[in-house]
Amino acid sequence: MDNNLSNGDFSFDLKIASFDIHPSAVYPIFIIGMLIYLISVLSNLTILLLIATQKSLHKPMFYILFSLPLNDLVGITALLPRVLVDIVTQEHTVYYPTCVIQAFLIHMFGGGTLFVLAAMSFDRYLAICKPLRYHSIMTPLTVAGIILLAWGTDFILILVLFLLQLRIRRCRNVIQNMYCSNFALLGLSCGEDTTINNIYGLFITAFMQIVTIAVQLFSYIQILLTCVFNKQSNAKSKALNTCLAQLIVLGIYEFISMFTIITYRFPDVPSHARMAIGMSTFIILPVVNPFIYGMKTRDIRVTLLHVMRRKKTSPT
Repeated sequence: MDNNLSNGDFSFDLKIASFDIHPSAVYPIFIIGMLIYLISVLSNLTILLLIATQKSLHKPMFYILFSLPLNDLVGITALLPRVLVDIVTQEHTVYYPTCVIQAFLIHMFGGGTLFVLAAMSFDRYLAICKPLRYHSIMTPLTVAGIILLAWGTDFILILVLFLLQLRIRRCRNVIQNMYCSNFALLGLSCGEDTTINNIYGLFITAFMQIVTIAVQLFSYIQILLTCVFNKQSNAKSKALNTCLAQLIVLGIYEFISMFTIITYRFPDVPSHARMAIGMSTFIILPVVNPFIYGMKTRDIRVTLLHVMRRKKTSPT
């Protein structure tokens, strides 16, 4: 099979890698995948609707939290439906513009997770360490600015990453993965020098990690010190309840991301296992995040139970 395009040829149809799945397992895997996707969509939409419709959740913390399920929906929707369709149809092709959009949204999801978690940790720092000044600082304008900064920074960094793709001529038509990414798209180049693209890719990865982790470390260290020096037990309980969910999500994200990077450093890891681990980055968090916040955030849990009871007692 020829992976190169002839001179002057430009095809929008790309071949894409696939799992070696036995025919008898295709539909069971598709059904399981669809169930995972539907659970993620329904649970994240529930959090979004609760925050949007319930006045008890119209607070700065939840306005910022609104971005997390929205980001999760972007990540899992960009990845899973296309992969599931490919598993059933066995076509193993993708339209080039669709591939670029998928790659862009996947990278937006990764950066968005970090920036939103950083914004949420800063909000908790102000609420716990500066409670008397919290409402004067977290005005609607400030909250909107924080949300815009998180999404805007992520969007600009990823946009530049993909604009750098325009300088690369494409001569190949095979994506060496189950999904599209910046790295996979660079693999379609005509053997040109992609050093600038690689350096910028490493730069934004380091920038996102360093900046967002620094903000979260500062916030949680300050919260910890406040708990240690504040003898009121309710302050410690408040810190635990409001921050534990964010720390769990951050830990899961960093663990999966690091594990994925490590698998690419060991050539003995089967390619199918490597692709599956890479896909888990965009599937696990969108599925577990709503349940983590539902269990660990009292206001969301209480509001959800209140809405459910109200629905049961309302006249039909």
